[in-house]
Amino acid sequence: MDATKGNIYAILNGNKQFLIPVYQRYYSWDLEQCKRLWDDIVEMQKKNKAGHFVGSIVNIAEQAMPTGVQKFMIIDGQQRMTTLALLLISLRDYAIEHPEDTTINFRRINSMLLKNEYEIGDEQYKLLLTETDRAMLIGLVERNLIQTTSSSRILENYQFFSDCIVDMELKPAEIYESIGKLQIVNITLDRAVDDAQAIFESLNSTGKELSESDLIRNYVLMGLETSEQNYVYTHQWRPMELLFDYEKQDSIMDKFFRDYLTMKLTRIPKINCVYEEFKAYHLNCEFASVRELCEDLLTYAKYYTDMIFRRSLNPNVKALYTDIHALRMDVAYPFLLKVHSDCAEGAITEENLIEIMKMCISYVFRRSICDIPTNSLNKTFATLRNKIRTDDYVNSIKAFFILRDDYKEFPDDDKFGKALVTKDIYNMRSRNFILSHLENFGNKAPIIIENYTIEHIMPQSSNLKDEWKTMLGPNWREIQKTYLHTIGNLTLTAYNSEMSDNPFMIKMEMEGGFKESALRLNAYLVKLTEWNEQRIKERAALLSDKAKQIWQYPDLEPEELAPYQIEEKPTQRYTLESYNINAFTKMLFEMLDRRIMNLSPDVKREFKKLYIAYKLDTNFTDIVVQKQRLRISLNMKYPEIIDPKGVCRDITGIGRWGNGDVELFFEHTSEIDDVMELIEQSYRMQAD
Repeated sequence: MDATKGNIYAILNGNKQFLIPVYQRYYSWDLEQCKRLWDDIVEMQKKNKAGHFVGSIVNIAEQAMPTGVQKFMIIDGQQRMTTLALLLISLRDYAIEHPEDTTINFRRINSMLLKNEYEIGDEQYKLLLTETDRAMLIGLVERNLIQTTSSSRILENYQFFSDCIVDMELKPAEIYESIGKLQIVNITLDRAVDDAQAIFESLNSTGKELSESDLIRNYVLMGLETSEQNYVYTHQWRPMELLFDYEKQDSIMDKFFRDYLTMKLTRIPKINCVYEEFKAYHLNCEFASVRELCEDLLTYAKYYTDMIFRRSLNPNVKALYTDIHALRMDVAYPFLLKVHSDCAEGAITEENLIEIMKMCISYVFRRSICDIPTNSLNKTFATLRNKIRTDDYVNSIKAFFILRDDYKEFPDDDKFGKALVTKDIYNMRSRNFILSHLENFGNKAPIIIENYTIEHIMPQSSNLKDEWKTMLGPNWREIQKTYLHTIGNLTLTAYNSEMSDNPFMIKMEMEGGFKESALRLNAYLVKLTEWNEQRIKERAALLSDKAKQIWQYPDLEPEELAPYQIEEKPTQRYTLESYNINAFTKMLFEMLDRRIMNLSPDVKREFKKLYIAYKLDTNFTDIVVQKQRLRISLNMKYPEIIDPKGVCRDITGIGRWGNGDVELFFEHTSEIDDVMELIEQSYRMQAD
């Protein structure tokens, strides 16, 4: 490694070329960062500062040729180097367009800092960007701007610097002088000696600049020989990137890599550890080469972006993608990636795929109606692929859902129906999803929900008109409070403002009223002359029956379900009295138990033979009752615990009762807050 401190002029001067490798992200500095650089230049000149440090540029020297251009591959610093090049181009162009200003020499900038004067082809350019940005920068260097309808950070930032120069806050010669005062550490690596990947990671250890997907791309491509690097990027990585929406590419690709790893590992990587998890997966995965790995990534990225962006030639599949999006079912993507892959490979048919997606949608939707907490859904879907039997694919998934209980349950028709008729549908995020499906189910000419507004048949007004009070009866206020936002009282109309809080029969008979409505949701209403508690309940029951047909419960005959049912063996049941507990340890336990159970309604307590377990999806802490204290184990790796008072012990690899590698003791009531602070760390890890 050779590190020298200098300026951009010293770095660019000479017969050199700096290339941005294909794995580097696009030029992405925005106007705010350019303005910060410009302000530094202005401040340095006005305050007569000797210099200002702007960062480092890390590059790998390619094998030098006896004659010709010495090439350097930039692995860090392309953003600032490209930005400085744009500033120099702006300064050169000003000099060309203002020949009367003899204080600045455009030929010097052009031949020493932007181009290699005696070279031809690509080698004549000091800086070559990646394919996406290359033509735009060359166009600026050659003063032959490419016409484009799309926005370009390169063009925007060039224009920003050009405007700054024209404003004459500094004279052009002063700008040139100040650029030379910008201090840069130029680090040149030897490919044969230095570990470029390790150096790159250390330079980006803060994680502020690069996304997880940026880091993964650099990791995958950086270690390849140039020819293989270009092949993988051109035929696999770049086509994968193009599948993702450009404006949101980083965030969506980060989610894709996390979901891809969840599918492969059947566990969920922490959101800020995706890159580290990917490296570990790569070292132990089934693929013999990076090319094979990237081909797999490309394949799954197609399935993923089809779901995210609702792409399918099959209208039924596309409609289900829309439903998944409406319900924000991101948690199901890892499992659905596996199912899409199996469909593509012929293990299941497209009809099977549709049936499975409908099942997943029903599972998530029914649970939301029944107010079952969602925090276990990600782990449910992460592990579901392990339950698939390839010889009984669809039925094995149905059995998995049917046999869930407690906080993982798939609510049956009875529970779902009862919850739906009393649920506050109006204030649900998914209310349009619900009403549009109830209206469009079995409809060959489905409506577009956005063309309608939601109407409360019994009005929302706290001061109902006398006609409504009479129709609802003496308990009108209680009836309104109970049923106002429920499914039985909600419909769709194109005349919401006209209907307002008018009496029922006016809403019925008015122009555009219920009687003239062609909507199926209003079919029950047109036969009525009154709207009261009984009618609301009757309509709710009808809509509930329809909802059970739309969002179906898995159907399996008893003989089909039987192979998946584990015959329960009689088990001994334990209670607190099963342990050697005394009055003091019972007091400690009850104090701690109350605090742990109050963490969340989702926390479950189980009395095991040797210890008491507290769990969400899996145990997060276990308690062993001892003579004068409670021994607590936390289901965490020891390096993960934050223990400011040093009360925890590393029990990695030591035999013990309970789960996890962290042990502590609860011996005095005064320790309760400190103990709970440690337990909550393990709880949060499970909850996440």
